Amino acid sequence: MTASLVARTAAGLAVAGAAALAYSALVEVRWYALREVTVPVLPAGQEPLRILHLSDLHLVPGQRRKVDWVRDLASLRPHLVVDTGDNWAHLDAMPDLLHALEPHLAVPGAFVLGSNDYVAPTPKNPARYLLPDARRTPSAPPTELPWRELVSRFRSAGWIDLTNRRDVVKADGRVLSLVGTDDAHLSMDRYPQAGGDDDARTGSTPVDLQLGVTHAPYRRVLDAMHADDVDLAIAGHTHGGQLALPFWGALVTNCDLDTGRAKGLHGWPGPRPDRPGGADSTWMHVSAGLGTSPYAPVRFACRPEATLLTLVAA
Repeated sequence: MTASLVARTAAGLAVAGAAALAYSALVEVRWYALREVTVPVLPAGQEPLRILHLSDLHLVPGQRRKVDWVRDLASLRPHLVVDTGDNWAHLDAMPDLLHALEPHLAVPGAFVLGSNDYVAPTPKNPARYLLPDARRTPSAPPTELPWRELVSRFRSAGWIDLTNRRDVVKADGRVLSLVGTDDAHLSMDRYPQAGGDDDARTGSTPVDLQLGVTHAPYRRVLDAMHADDVDLAIAGHTHGGQLALPFWGALVTNCDLDTGRAKGLHGWPGPRPDRPGGADSTWMHVSAGLGTSPYAPVRFACRPEATLLTLVAA
């Protein structure tokens, strides 16, 4: 290969790289998608139940288009809203976040928090996410966000806090048993014991379904939900890999979940329950989320998303 050909090839790759970066930072990161997924998990004879899954907004002041898009999701008329955390990424984001979620807070809901609900993100080398464990000890104390007020606002609206606890919710006439954990990425998860007074399945009222809710889908949490006979586990955190390869998928998940399950509807620990070999698996949905850290505002081959889960009779 001649020197001139090498130079032209290098220049072409540089142009292609710059174009991909511009696309991921200016187009795809704001190209919000609504995913619609059907989950055959309800008891026989039941009508469909719609669950809106919101995750990883990472909202900062001034993101009006994201706020408006999230508000418009109320037109889907879900029976239940599940928020799997990392709602914001800035100390002053509370007004915009509450405005975005206002129509959803009028609907039965449940939530857990993620690491960036507790503290604001800090600048990091993006290459760290290619390591087996991307967590690190910060060089300076992070900025604590007003998460206690956020939890109070959610609770006051009627949403159920599933931080390492169980509860029950009624949605469209169905009784749903709920179990959730705090953020496993911060090692704050403590899976609630089954069979106690707070376990709706032990009461006199029949339960139609059990949902498991967590922010980061670490294997230990998913294993606990599977052992607890959860019908559907719901999580976020992964951003779907955030930077993916077309026709390949995610390169990382920022937790110990395999990249093949970085987003979408899957089974755990095996294939989906409706696929060969999946009869003993738990249904699991992982959202790629709607945002990014403000210090890495790019997405490639992984559009920001919210999901309407339509649960139907198995």
